[in-house]
Amino acid sequence: MVKSKAKTPKSEKKVAEAEAEKVAKEDNKVIDEESTKLEKPLRIGEEKPKKPVYDFKLFDRWELTGIHVSDAGLKRYINLTPQMVPFSAGRTVKKQFWKSKKNIVERLIGRVFVAGHKGKKHWRTSGINTGKFTVATKIIKQTFEILEKKTQKNPIQVLVDAICIGSPREGVTTIEYGGVRYPKAVDISPQKRIDLALRWMVQGAFQKASTSGKTKMSEALADQIILSTQQDAKANCIQKRFELERQSAASR
Repeated sequence: MVKSKAKTPKSEKKVAEAEAEKVAKEDNKVIDEESTKLEKPLRIGEEKPKKPVYDFKLFDRWELTGIHVSDAGLKRYINLTPQMVPFSAGRTVKKQFWKSKKNIVERLIGRVFVAGHKGKKHWRTSGINTGKFTVATKIIKQTFEILEKKTQKNPIQVLVDAICIGSPREGVTTIEYGGVRYPKAVDISPQKRIDLALRWMVQGAFQKASTSGKTKMSEALADQIILSTQQDAKANCIQKRFELERQSAASR
C-alpha cells in the first residue's frame, strides 16, 4: 500500500486562502444583488421613508430640532435643517424656491450684509458688515447669546416666533384701468412675508446701532427680536407691519 503524504504548512495556507476568496466572492455577490434591487412602488396612502436627519447643533450650542412654527402658512418656508455652521456656499441658488432651501439663520446672516437698503434705494450703508460672512456670523452668534440670557429659551425658537408675529399678511399693489392707477389690497406670499420680517428687524437694529454709539448691533438686534415677539410698537418690524396692513385695509 502507498502511504498518503502529510500536508505541509504551505499547502494548508493555500487551501485557507482559496476558501477565503470563495467566501469574499459570495459576499460581494449578495451585496450586488441587494444594490440592484428596484425600489418597491409605494401603495396608496403610504409615505416614502425619510432620510436620516443628523442631530447637529447650531454653532455646537443650540438645538434646531423641536422648533415650533406657530404660523401654518410659513411652516414650509422656514428651513430648520440641523447645521453646525449655516453656510450653503450658494449651492441652493439654482433650485426653484431656493430661499426655502436655506436655513433661516443663514437668511438672517445674509440680511445683515445689506441692512441699510430700502428697496432699490441705498438708504444707509451697512458699513463693515458688507461682504464679510465671518463678521455677520459673529453678530448673529452674539445676538443669540443675548436672547438666551434674557429669555431663558432657545434663541432660534424666539427668532421663529418673531418672524411669525412680525410678518405682514396683506399688502398693497397698483392696478391700472383706463390710464388711472388704483391701489389694491392683496395677500402676500409666505416667502415675501419672511423676507419683509427679517429686513425690518435688521433695519431697525442697524438704525439704532448707527445713531447711538453705545449700542452694539448684536444688542440692538436682540432687542428688536424680543420686542417683535411681544408685539411691542417700539419694534420696527411691528410698526411696519401695522402700517402696511392699515394701507391694505383702506384699499379694499
